[in-house]
Amino acid sequence: MKVHLRMLGCRLNQSEIDTMARQLVQQGHEIVDDPAIAERVIVNTCAVTNEATRDSRKLIRELNRANPKAEITVTGCYAQISPQDIAILPGVARIVDNRQKEHIVEQITGAPTESFDIEPHARDSVVPGALGRTRAFVKVQDGCDNACTFCITTVARGEGRSRPIHEIVSEVQALYAMGYQEAVLTGVHLGSYGHDFGDRQGLKHLVTALLAETDIPRLRLSSLEPWDIADGFFELWQNARLCPHLHLPLQSGCDATLKRMRRNTTQAEFRRLVSLARAHIPNLSITTDVIVGFPGETDEEFAISEAFIHEMNFAKLHVFRYSVREGTPAARMKGQLPKRLKKARSRRLLQHSSQQEERFARQFIGQKLHVLWEQVVGASEDGFISVGYTENYIRARAIHPRPLTNLITPVQAFDYLDGQLVVNLVIE
Repeated sequence: MKVHLRMLGCRLNQSEIDTMARQLVQQGHEIVDDPAIAERVIVNTCAVTNEATRDSRKLIRELNRANPKAEITVTGCYAQISPQDIAILPGVARIVDNRQKEHIVEQITGAPTESFDIEPHARDSVVPGALGRTRAFVKVQDGCDNACTFCITTVARGEGRSRPIHEIVSEVQALYAMGYQEAVLTGVHLGSYGHDFGDRQGLKHLVTALLAETDIPRLRLSSLEPWDIADGFFELWQNARLCPHLHLPLQSGCDATLKRMRRNTTQAEFRRLVSLARAHIPNLSITTDVIVGFPGETDEEFAISEAFIHEMNFAKLHVFRYSVREGTPAARMKGQLPKRLKKARSRRLLQHSSQQEERFARQFIGQKLHVLWEQVVGASEDGFISVGYTENYIRARAIHPRPLTNLITPVQAFDYLDGQLVVNLVIE
């Protein structure tokens, strides 16, 4: 059977769609890039903003137009909170809620999925980079017990639930056997990993186990809320396999706004956390998420937030304009801001982001880094143009006589152009 897979949204959605792809291939099915030749289509939707829900509906319609005969299965957060809106879309044959998402492949094919302890011939059939990536996104946790007033995720994903450590260790080691060079641990609230087991240091214990019991060359954490971080956590980065990159969602740099958002942090606490992380992890890249135009965000609050963001000197910002999500407390708050004001504030922070991203990257010109090469994007008279990411998540580009995909190589940066470090390979 030929299956086309699509997703929108976060890395957790990416992890889930990647897992479906591996399960389908293990059963002998074919993953196809062109929906026009697919017999089945799976869409993993997003509902983090109104724009995300519109994009989800648009994608489903486009897939149906591309192939009216293909049976479409829809899952994800939008399918969870608004199944009635999905059910009326053309081509939709099945809606699967988030709690049953891990059984989608079984539902579609009628055959049980295999464990990650697969035979060598099956490993060979799942080629890293076949889906455009050489990093594997590994879902270790789902759901969230926090209740940020702007977020629909708690409704869509439910309470926090963690996978057993031994299961994750087996998956990561199997991914390495398949040829993947990096595993990215993902979850809705990654820092709460293990709390449902009664282990308040669960994420620390999980990372320790993965470093000790797997051989994958690089291990990276995805988004990590700036609380629930165990004592001594940053000491784990003494192991060079753990990538020096932390994504710590701030959402606002103003304490008054953070309180209305019901975020479990303050300026002082966030500053202390960042300082501690930078003291323990050399060459650390810290990226963040920021929401502008949250209900009641005055000019003064935005100015305070902007100043704090500048002080933190992030390597990159992901800037979101506040979007009303029905069913959340923030949707009922007074002081909803006009779109024009949110757009203006977003533009200001995006300018900060470009400046901070370039400033962070340029400090590594002349230094030795390591790049995991992800794909070839073109060619010149001098060779293939490959792009990838350094250990601290700076996008890099090199020209080399042969393709470098899925290799980790030492490099030295000599320039920064178009948002990328331009590097040469270093012979050791």
